[in-house]
Amino acid sequence: MRTLTAGSVIGILGGGQLARMTAMAAARLGFSCHVYCPDETEPAVAVCAQHTQGAFDNEEALERFAKAVDVVTLEWENVPLAALDVIAQHTVVFPSASVLRIAQDRGLEKRFAREIGVGTADFAIVKSADELATALAQFSRPVILKSTRMGYDGKGQVKISEEMDAATAWKQMGSDEGIVEAFVPFEKEVSVIVARREDGAIAAFPVVENIHRNHILAETHAPALIDPAVAKEATDIAMRMATHLHVVGLLAVELFVLKEPNAKGQSVLMNEIAPRPHNSGHWTIDACSCSQFEMLVRVIAGLPLGNAEPHSKALMLNILGEDLGKCFGYVADTSACLHLYGKKEPRDGRKMGHVTFLKGAW
Repeated sequence: MRTLTAGSVIGILGGGQLARMTAMAAARLGFSCHVYCPDETEPAVAVCAQHTQGAFDNEEALERFAKAVDVVTLEWENVPLAALDVIAQHTVVFPSASVLRIAQDRGLEKRFAREIGVGTADFAIVKSADELATALAQFSRPVILKSTRMGYDGKGQVKISEEMDAATAWKQMGSDEGIVEAFVPFEKEVSVIVARREDGAIAAFPVVENIHRNHILAETHAPALIDPAVAKEATDIAMRMATHLHVVGLLAVELFVLKEPNAKGQSVLMNEIAPRPHNSGHWTIDACSCSQFEMLVRVIAGLPLGNAEPHSKALMLNILGEDLGKCFGYVADTSACLHLYGKKEPRDGRKMGHVTFLKGAW
């Protein structure tokens, strides 16, 4: 396993806030970052030593970028696999294209989870309004229809009630392939972020509870107030998925905690995965000695894993465009740690920053 030396250059695909916070963590460890993204106004550009502006299908720009860095990681799992193939001819990429192939497709995610014994909601893959109508006959409504690819923060998702017909739902979903998911009677939504090195060394941050509003993460509570046995089940699932996927980097696993164990004795079901830093892990910047971003840098640089145990309990709030005026009011609370991403244009629903309130010793 290769170890980078101080002064090495880390390449990051994508220029948003996750790349920005990764670059800031890398700088603390003596690395510089080179970001590749289509837009020179992206938040990470302002804090990176170098920037290549290019589309993800620009092979010439991708090759030039790859030759200028020592390792490549990403902040967005939907980077085209062809782009990773181009980069991999010149330098190493973590996580690999094989991980992204599964993480980019909700159907493959759920099939993979079931293959390794991880529970999920019942589901069906549909490729037309007619197939959706057939599938709906097999489910009790309401159900959720999601695009299998590219959807996030509620985009490409439709809740199908008794009153909605298949054609309307299919049109609203707006993709050529969807996944129908049975409604899960969950008590809480939680997530676990796992870091895994190339040699198999692995560590997990504690389970946190996530509260969404309008399909966007609004609050993360660390730790999640759940039974320790349930927390262990959630952590074991995340570690199992990272190990079987051969992830090198981070894997965030979103899960449902059931109100009652199901017929298989499972108290937790996997919802979705993301092989990158995750919004629900931002609290780790202020409540852990090693944040999720530093952990990612350590992994891809071949350094020892950091300490994933927090020193403080925390509440993280997302700051959306419509909330931006409130952000400096938060710092009247001496426990508040404010992080703004430097985005130029605030819009309703756009993540402009976050604030973490430290809530006492862990």
